Amino acid sequence: MRLIILGGPGAGKGTQAQWLCNHLQIPLISIGDLLREAIATQTTLGQMAQLYVEKGELVPDKTMIQFVRQRLLESDVSQGWLIDGYPRTAFQAEELNFLLDDLGQKLNWAIYLQVSEEILMNRCLERSRADDDPEIVRRRVELFYERTIPILEYYGYRQRLLTIDGEQQLTQVQQQILQQFQEFRI
Repeated sequence: MRLIILGGPGAGKGTQAQWLCNHLQIPLISIGDLLREAIATQTTLGQMAQLYVEKGELVPDKTMIQFVRQRLLESDVSQGWLIDGYPRTAFQAEELNFLLDDLGQKLNWAIYLQVSEEILMNRCLERSRADDDPEIVRRRVELFYERTIPILEYYGYRQRLLTIDGEQQLTQVQQQILQQFQEFRI
């Protein structure tokens, strides 16, 4: 199974991604972790990304898709994977689609954890991370909605979108994901 997980900051993506990977016995591909590791080990791609990360800028799409390509060519992902942290724009979603075609793979589902802006804000402020200052959180939530609606439309049009109520209790979210998988005979 090949999946991506989408949701705003505080939607529970990390928690649900880890649970899904354990349940389906597929590797989790965290794009943030890939970037941090590549920068720390000073790989060629890591050095390219570091130039942008140090300035607080987004790593260019061309570089990001190279990270994803490199990871999807590794042997442990041959039977499936779940990507967390990519795509972040509709353009990246399309680039991922082209990459998967090139690799002879197909995305099964984009799982969207739908959570209201108010609940996203509250969850982020309650978890007390260093970058969860109220103004920073508000901006991250705004950016998420600006960038994500086109991604949802992209996957919805291709009938690859599963929308899950992310405001439920943890186990209810998991049950709804499994129920949707059963409905679509996954």
